[in-house]
Amino acid sequence: MSTAVETRPALNYLNQETGIRSWLFTLDHKRIGLLYVASITFFFFIGSFYALLMRLSLLEPNGWLFGPGTYNKLFSMHGIIMVWFFLIPSIPTTLGNFFIPMMIGAKDVAFPKLNLLSWYIFMVGGLTTLFAMIHGGVDTGWTFYTPFSTSYSTTWVTTAALGIFIAGFGSILTGLNFIATIHRMRAPGMTWFRLPVFIWSQYATSIILVLATPVLAITLLMIGVERIFQVGIFDPALGGDPVLFQHMFWFYSHPAVYIMILPAMAVISEIIPTFSRKPLFGYEFVVYASMMIAALGFLVWGHHMFVAGQSLYSALTFSFLSYLVAVPSAIKVFNWSATMYKGSVSWDTPMLYAIGFIGLFTVGGMTGLFLAAMGIDVHVTDTYFVVAHFHYIMVGGAVMGYLGGVHYFWPKITGKMYPEGLAKLSALIVFLGFNLTFFPQFILGYMGMPRRYAAYAPEFHTLNVMSTAGASILGIGYLLPLAYFIWAWKYGADAGPNPWRATGLEWQTSSPPPRDNFEETPVVTRPAYDFGGMKEELHLG
Repeated sequence: MSTAVETRPALNYLNQETGIRSWLFTLDHKRIGLLYVASITFFFFIGSFYALLMRLSLLEPNGWLFGPGTYNKLFSMHGIIMVWFFLIPSIPTTLGNFFIPMMIGAKDVAFPKLNLLSWYIFMVGGLTTLFAMIHGGVDTGWTFYTPFSTSYSTTWVTTAALGIFIAGFGSILTGLNFIATIHRMRAPGMTWFRLPVFIWSQYATSIILVLATPVLAITLLMIGVERIFQVGIFDPALGGDPVLFQHMFWFYSHPAVYIMILPAMAVISEIIPTFSRKPLFGYEFVVYASMMIAALGFLVWGHHMFVAGQSLYSALTFSFLSYLVAVPSAIKVFNWSATMYKGSVSWDTPMLYAIGFIGLFTVGGMTGLFLAAMGIDVHVTDTYFVVAHFHYIMVGGAVMGYLGGVHYFWPKITGKMYPEGLAKLSALIVFLGFNLTFFPQFILGYMGMPRRYAAYAPEFHTLNVMSTAGASILGIGYLLPLAYFIWAWKYGADAGPNPWRATGLEWQTSSPPPRDNFEETPVVTRPAYDFGGMKEELHLG
């Protein structure tokens, strides 16, 4: 006579506690990572909506949908939301929060309560800025250039800047938490040069966050002080210096480019070895390149100011340094390509995003060298050439890296697989839609079409129609993953612990992971990306 035995599913971080309260007060780094995923997805679609309205208005040369004042608010709100509430926090706060402890063999981050506080600070900042946008918006652009932002704009500049100021504290706390975690909580045997490149890149990003974000906070605080108390800091009419604002703003905002792109590079450095079945070529060079990018990023802010009145000698110095910072980025591209060379490459969705990233980032990086050359920069400053370059780096780079990372880590996060066919279709749509949107803007910029204008000359009409058509295709490509990820969360096939046969510690535990990540503290005996050792283990098993 047999007796029925009740079986219960193994507890993981998703099913150990249920209810909204368990999420809002969680100290589990994995759940906090998912809270950030929900938050930045919300802000991403708000920012994308503003971009859609802009592109619709630019279908006709006369700006048929919005006048100049409303159009100024649209591109300002699009930039503010996308830069500070999506691109900067996108990978560090989501995939970084989820996987940094797992990749180094730790149970959690060094300061779990501080980690949750960072999310609350981020949300308070984001909602404060959103409040400003709902109640009238901002028309200064995402750069808040003075003296317009301090003395002339009648929009909600102070409130929007306050939101960014608040969110900056969340970035600083996250950076400090990651630095402490990586220094102090690595598993036995996890030496610095056994760390995955993902960890090195997050470490470099965290250093930038901690060192650069206070400069932005002080700069935004000065804007508020000048607007409210009429203290002459940036406005020449009050005895201030508007170029001082540019120096302070770009001292933060150029390193911020690497806050956005270094984590995406980190994801690519995980994907390419896994789907090439080879160790990362030149691992140490890639590591040093990450740290060089972080260091040199603080030295090139002046290339944003070639037409701002700085001296010729300063401009020459910044031009040289801007070419120099391209070297570590080129090292990474070379090493990724060399890793794929003669590898057993499989064309899964994460790999498609990785290859798309390399292509788009290379175009963005090469056109960045155009802008580092003073003669060309003077010609294309404040044209759509700059818009195209920026988006090839930020959207073609950071967003492609984020989507590649989400697809790569999705089986580990949820324990489910997504529909591969739809995912590949989405990757193709995103790549084609992106190029149709932004490549015509290089031509528009070279032809002289200025950015931030609600209307344009009739000879630019055809290229603008192409760009708007590409934006609609790109939008479909972004909506598809949202749809099939929601479906896969409930109905997807079980992924198993390591569907990609990857080598990192995060793949050596169950999917979804348990609350404390590992049943026992792992001991690391091999370098990162040791596919030879993995094959040996599989063979012996």
